[in-house]
Amino acid sequence: MTQLDEAISRYHRILESEPYRDLRWVKTLQDQMEAQQLSAGGRLLCPFLRPNFVTQKQYDNLVKTGEALISAVDRMLQTALASPALLSRMQLYPAEKMLAAVDPGYKMSEVSAQLDLQIQNGSLHVTQYNADALSGAAWAEGLSDIFYDCPPVKEFRRRYNLTRIGGKKPFLSALLKAYKMFAPGKKPNIAILEFREPTGRSEYEIYRDYFRAEGYQTELVSPDQLEYRNGVLRAGNFEINLMYRRISAQEFLLRFTLNHPLVQAYRDHAVCMVNSFRSELSHKKAMFALLTDETLTAKFPINERKAIREHVPWTRVVKAGKTMGREEPIDDLIEYIRQNRETLVLRPNDEYGDLNSYIGYEHDEGSWSRAIREAQRAPYVVQERVKPFRTVFPLMNFGHLEFKEMQVDVQPQAFLGKVASCSSYVSSSGAGSYSIASGITPTFIIDTK
Repeated sequence: MTQLDEAISRYHRILESEPYRDLRWVKTLQDQMEAQQLSAGGRLLCPFLRPNFVTQKQYDNLVKTGEALISAVDRMLQTALASPALLSRMQLYPAEKMLAAVDPGYKMSEVSAQLDLQIQNGSLHVTQYNADALSGAAWAEGLSDIFYDCPPVKEFRRRYNLTRIGGKKPFLSALLKAYKMFAPGKKPNIAILEFREPTGRSEYEIYRDYFRAEGYQTELVSPDQLEYRNGVLRAGNFEINLMYRRISAQEFLLRFTLNHPLVQAYRDHAVCMVNSFRSELSHKKAMFALLTDETLTAKFPINERKAIREHVPWTRVVKAGKTMGREEPIDDLIEYIRQNRETLVLRPNDEYGDLNSYIGYEHDEGSWSRAIREAQRAPYVVQERVKPFRTVFPLMNFGHLEFKEMQVDVQPQAFLGKVASCSSYVSSSGAGSYSIASGITPTFIIDTK
């Protein structure tokens, strides 16, 4: 049993000890979540009764690996933008290519980025790179504050040091640094662009309130509200200088054309948009196919090549022909996929469509063959399957304390290439799956006193 396992067992014993068998402390915890509107769609964001713990060594590895990979992604993105042949391997739609060609007015490709990781003891594997919008950082910060002072955690802190990881402050700092490159000397009005959801409180209302408290006029806006006149982008009477985009290019282009006021203002450099439309390239699964092609990364810095080799799953765009496998050449990629379904996953290049992912070991030969045919008709990638990390979490179920084995996706957030926040998504079957027993839980760095 590792030191982390021992700490988790100790925490669970605290929950089962006499002072906490009376579960009124849980009601207080949940009331605090409700009071701070840490809920979505009428349900609490965190149904679990403990934070996710990572050791300092794990967190340091997470930071080192995450920052090396973000740097490698940015390097590959810049390489692809300068090479039409390489850009074609990203499987972009024509409108996405046109938007990616526009210079955003600041240097970096992604002001904010998020990784999905599987961490188990000394191993770390990346399953997803997100450059469209942060998810969970503000909620996790609020949950951290609530959990830190709840009675079981306070008792647990008598033996262990716990470090909280916040995200709102570094996020705002990154936005302002990007805007300073775009328009030096000006104080921006900030808009957060999203399709308004009919139920629940948006996480970005938390950011809006925080930005306002820090002295920046901020509004949540939808694309339908935007107007562009006389070189100024507006939502009603609100003049917008800095736009944080919560809507993917593909979501946007399904509803609007390239003549939309936002695109016109972006092209004219009348608005600083974070993340830029260029960041869409990073979000495509085909980015991993470029990163794991060692002929393309041979001149990358050694730390970036090491991070890719050790932590990014081997990936290829699904198409007939020869390619290089993890260790040896593959004569026919389609046949290789067919014969190795136990270790492979088929994923759509862009997660915003209605295409399905296929985990090989869940299929028999017949359904796997059908999945391969679908993957040849639409932009898909094939990846090595990353084994999910599962551990036990306590939760309340119909008034009783229960312990369930769950999958944990650790999600560090980076700003201007530096990891400065971290949340965890706990579920029965991984990030993107939803059930009563799934949600965000705060991430604490743990160390013995």
